[in-house]
Amino acid sequence: MYLTQKVFFTSMRNMSDNTIISFANVGARYDNNPDILTDVSFNIGAGSFYFLSGASGAGKTTLLRLMYQLHKPCRGTIKLFGKITNNMTRDEISLMRHKMAIVFQEYSLLSHISVFDNVALPLRVRGLDEAKVQKLVTKTLEWVGLAKYTNANPKTLSGGQQQRVSVARAIIIQPAIMLADEPTGNLDDENASRLMELFIQMNKMFGTTIILATHNTKLMQTYKFPVMHVENHKLNFIGTTQVPTPQHMPKIKTENTDYFADLSKQFKDIGNI
Repeated sequence: MYLTQKVFFTSMRNMSDNTIISFANVGARYDNNPDILTDVSFNIGAGSFYFLSGASGAGKTTLLRLMYQLHKPCRGTIKLFGKITNNMTRDEISLMRHKMAIVFQEYSLLSHISVFDNVALPLRVRGLDEAKVQKLVTKTLEWVGLAKYTNANPKTLSGGQQQRVSVARAIIIQPAIMLADEPTGNLDDENASRLMELFIQMNKMFGTTIILATHNTKLMQTYKFPVMHVENHKLNFIGTTQVPTPQHMPKIKTENTDYFADLSKQFKDIGNI
């Protein structure tokens, strides 16, 4: 069943201390065209995992662009990490994005540099010491199962492998918020499930808030996270507003669970060097 924006927004007010993404009466359009989104209001708590569904052109990508500050609302207020973003400067937005990551369906890898350098790029942009970069990238590529492709050109990899490189590049900064725009759209069921396992472990181990846009009904039925649904310019929530408890989570068939916990610890250890 659908929960109206008003009911959902009211029910989430007591989570204000934990709110990481907040929209209040937000509208969005491009140029002078009709609204893509109208009067969207919701709060998302830190550590949540939501699917984002809707027909092509309904406004899923626009919603993610608003969250990542790639597009400004035509009205309403957006808060990220408790701060109003509407009038932020470019420098303030850039600084805030250091705590966020976005993954696209089309991978967005740089084909003129190696897999290693693609994953290392956000760390180097931030000026991290090269010794730490080497350790973090090596560990992350091991975790996503691409250690042997370190020096490969991304163009030589399969679609599933390229998507894992893009996820590794996002994971490497340990974001508080991960936005994923149809990341499984070009993948078969096996690779889509593998990618979901990576996102779930990231959510569990790092506490990363994840919003994952998808058309894949099977994926949403298998991994029973709450759903944000865009339709007729509005956003509604399907099912529970609570994040599934461990006993209601799907069993994750992965050999990387313990490794991810170890990776998380090593991220902290390397970061303190």
